[in-house]
Amino acid sequence: MSGRVLLASTLLVTVVVGGVDPAAASDRPPAARDSVLEQIQKDATALLPQVKAAWVRRFLLATSTLPSIEPRTVYHDSARTRYWTVAEVAALSDSDRSKLVERRLDEEFYYTTRYGSPLAYSRPFLILAEAGFTEVGGKKIVDFGYGTIGHLRLLASLGADVTGIEVDPLLRALYSDPKDQGAIRGPHGREGRVRVLDGHFPAEAEITAAVGEGYDLFISKNTLKNGYLHPAQPVDPRRLVHLGVGDTAFVRAIYRILKPGGRAMIYNLCPAPSPPGKPYIPWADGRCPFPDALWRSEGFRVIAYDRDDSRAARAMGHALGWDRGESPMDLEHDLFGSYTLVEKPE
Repeated sequence: MSGRVLLASTLLVTVVVGGVDPAAASDRPPAARDSVLEQIQKDATALLPQVKAAWVRRFLLATSTLPSIEPRTVYHDSARTRYWTVAEVAALSDSDRSKLVERRLDEEFYYTTRYGSPLAYSRPFLILAEAGFTEVGGKKIVDFGYGTIGHLRLLASLGADVTGIEVDPLLRALYSDPKDQGAIRGPHGREGRVRVLDGHFPAEAEITAAVGEGYDLFISKNTLKNGYLHPAQPVDPRRLVHLGVGDTAFVRAIYRILKPGGRAMIYNLCPAPSPPGKPYIPWADGRCPFPDALWRSEGFRVIAYDRDDSRAARAMGHALGWDRGESPMDLEHDLFGSYTLVEKPE
């Protein structure tokens, strides 16, 4: 969802050391940078020592099967509130078409968009595995605010049936190629499916019907934050997440779409809050926006509520290189993780 915190990705930099003629150095071609797929695969290898659960290890190793993507063209209005595909623009009048701005998106944007590495899902997946969610093959999963399609494809390659929900209009246009969705065959012959839906769940009847029911897992990462839904100070509405329904209705909708025994997880990564006198940062408040008592009153069994996961989140961030590169993060003081995990009783 728009407004999520964007964590730093690994960048390769070149330094000039003593004894090297600066003039000669300037004539050399810049060091080659890994492609996004090469970097994702290297990041997966770096994360493996932190992961014991078998299916999460397979999730990381499946990065070798992610396909290369040719650059794609989308169009948007001057306010960037609406996006069109090439086919949609072709159907417009010359007058309407002339008002749009063309944007070309490469493979790196396809896999990271505005929201960073798809492998940041490895930490919540590991928590789920340790809590008894021991397999994804044959499971039905929905990701609320998926942000980028890479992890959806990886889950599908393990045999999962995965649905992503978003309201970011750019993603609808970006992932419009028929090959982005549908059947995904994994490295060991398992076949899963990916589909992405655009709209407000559960506020809009059409998308709620399309989402359906019978899910084993509802997951949301860096979208359902207390600061996004219930900011402590006045905030530009464009920086918030607007569900279109109240808290009770949203939790009730999660309960309805889960099958008995299904789990719901909210996992959030956050920066440190602003010091006194500085502008309020809504995404720094990563607490669960729905009270513990609300989950229970709607029938859920609460396994963990706002449990601190900062230490493990920082270990993941270090493996992904968030503390290196041109804009390194101070992981110890500016990265915090927490999660809420609930279950619909059998």
